[in-house]
Amino acid sequence: MAYDFTQLGAIMQQLRSPLRLAVIHGGDKTQPGTVIYPTHNPRSTKTYHTVAKDIAEALGELGFEQVSLFADDMTLPQTLKTQGIHLAWLNTGGVQGYDPVCHTPALLEMLGVPYLGHNPLNSSILDNKHVFKRELQALGIATAHFMVAHPFQGPFNPHSHPQFQRVFGDYRGAFVVKPVSGRASVNVFVVDDLEGLGEAVANIHGLTANTALIETYLPGREFCISVSGPILHREGAFQNLSTPFAFSAIERVLEPQERIFTSMDAKGMSQERMRLLSGEAAAERELRSQLEAIGQEIYRAFNLTSLVRIDLRQDEQGQLYVLEANPKPDLKRPTAHETSLVAQGLQPYQMSYQDLILSLLGDRLHQLLTHQSHLIPHIQGLISG
Repeated sequence: MAYDFTQLGAIMQQLRSPLRLAVIHGGDKTQPGTVIYPTHNPRSTKTYHTVAKDIAEALGELGFEQVSLFADDMTLPQTLKTQGIHLAWLNTGGVQGYDPVCHTPALLEMLGVPYLGHNPLNSSILDNKHVFKRELQALGIATAHFMVAHPFQGPFNPHSHPQFQRVFGDYRGAFVVKPVSGRASVNVFVVDDLEGLGEAVANIHGLTANTALIETYLPGREFCISVSGPILHREGAFQNLSTPFAFSAIERVLEPQERIFTSMDAKGMSQERMRLLSGEAAAERELRSQLEAIGQEIYRAFNLTSLVRIDLRQDEQGQLYVLEANPKPDLKRPTAHETSLVAQGLQPYQMSYQDLILSLLGDRLHQLLTHQSHLIPHIQGLISG
């Protein structure tokens, strides 16, 4: 079947009835039959069930008649087979073990089930902050100076650690110590001097049994930018921007004594905690343009195929540095009291939450039909049939 972008709207309409979609959220390893042996998860555990439900409900509202909600656990392969799922939407950070964000995409690759989400390699790179930052350095994209401390190397002492001396030199400012794999600013510490680093690193090792990241503390304003593929749905039609769609340029509003953004587990994401960069003033337009350009550069350089949120912070001079990437940014449906850093910036583009969901689905189908049609003969059969 020859395909071009002009057919996408009709194809999406045609698939609304026969396409069997599964939205997959994280499993609960404490429940019987979900894993063989419950083990440690160094990444802070969350099932993301509520947001997966938001996505599934939005797909139903868009007219997709066969949408299921499944848990990510060892029952998943048989469930996908029994239900005859054609396409999966990943909204899971994994169940347990190391590098859990890449487990489910790797499983689906093995099963031959196409999905919305980052491939196993990019999932792991984006979720492992130190690996992501090394890639940024290779690309020449500014990120705070950093190093890692591994738990099996023994107690960390900055005074005798040769790499610490090479990386930080005479720097005597504050540091941020955090898990290399984490979410929602959980277990992140600000340390004001070298003497407190050993204890902070030991805390991370004790909490996660995993590597700790040490980086210079940036005292400036904090921002984020969301980026997805070039296919967009708004005002009732699909558009092809031919470049990654960078949107929701937001300043995270810190309280007077808040040095790093408080975990979303401790304080919900309300509209008061974020400020959309409207671009009304020239300086703000320039800042938004910089954020968008950095986000698009990262999306292209890593050959991403799914939504990502990039977090950045300024130094004293206003220079932007990339902090990290979120491979599974929050897709919570906005309410009167809570929203998400992704959905907050949709209105200036005349987009609704449903438009965003349809954009992400349309973009993935466009990728598959254009470049990887050999992976989806079962979906092509639905279209041609």
